[in-house]
Amino acid sequence: MSLDSVPIDPEVPQRHEAAACRLDRRSLRSQRMLRDALSELINGGEDLSRITVASLTERAGLTRRTFYTHYRDIPDFVMQTEDMVLAEIRSRIADLAATNLAGLYRNIDELAPAPGSVELLAYLKRDGALIGALLGPGGDPAFAQRIQAIARETVASRMKTGIFPEVLDTFFDYYLAYVVAAEMGIVCRWFETGLKESPETMARIMTVVAFVRPGDLYGKPIDINVPAYGMKFMGLNVHGTPSDTATN
Repeated sequence: MSLDSVPIDPEVPQRHEAAACRLDRRSLRSQRMLRDALSELINGGEDLSRITVASLTERAGLTRRTFYTHYRDIPDFVMQTEDMVLAEIRSRIADLAATNLAGLYRNIDELAPAPGSVELLAYLKRDGALIGALLGPGGDPAFAQRIQAIARETVASRMKTGIFPEVLDTFFDYYLAYVVAAEMGIVCRWFETGLKESPETMARIMTVVAFVRPGDLYGKPIDINVPAYGMKFMGLNVHGTPSDTATN
C-alpha cells in the first residue's frame, strides 16, 4: 500500500497546532517570568552589571536551560527586553508626533493633554516595574539614550513642518535635543518619585512645560523671538543674509 493511500487522521493537525500553541504560551510565560525577575532584582538593589544567569533564573523559578533556549547570555536578554519595550514606545511616540501645532494649542486652551501622550504614559506606568528598573541607577545607562534617539528620530521630520528654513540645521538639531532631553528628564523624575501622578496629570504637565518661558513661574516672563534669535545666532537675519553680528 502506498503512503498516498494511508488515511489521514483529521485530528492530527489540530493536535499539532494545539501543542504548538501551548509551547508558544509556555515560552512567552517563561520570558515574562525572566523579565519580572530582572525587575525584582534591580528594584531590590542589585546592579544590572552583577546579575548572572544563575541569579536571574533562580529568582524566576526557571532552569538555566530555559533561559538559554531564548537568549545567548545576559546582555542578549537585556537587549531583547529593551527592544520589546522600545517597539511599544516607538509606536506610541509616532501617534504623539502626528499632532499638529494648531491642535496642540487647542488642547492647551482646553486644559487637555496632547493627543497620544496619555496612551504613551499609561504604557510606561503599566510596565513601570521593568521600565523603571532599566531607567534607574541600577539599570542600563544606555536605555534612556535609546529612548531619546527614538524620540528624536520619530518627531524630527514632523517638527520641521513650517519652520523657517534658515534654522533647520544646527540650531534646530540642538533645540530638538533640548526638548527631548527635557521631556525624558520629566519621565525619569516621575519614575524616581514612584509614579504617583496619573498618566493624565503627567500628560498635561508635559504638554505645557515645553512652552514655559524664562520668568513665567515668577510672574516676570521674558518674551524672546526665538526664530529671529536663532537665525541671528547662526549668522543669518530673517531674509537669510549675513547679519551684522556675523560680519563684526
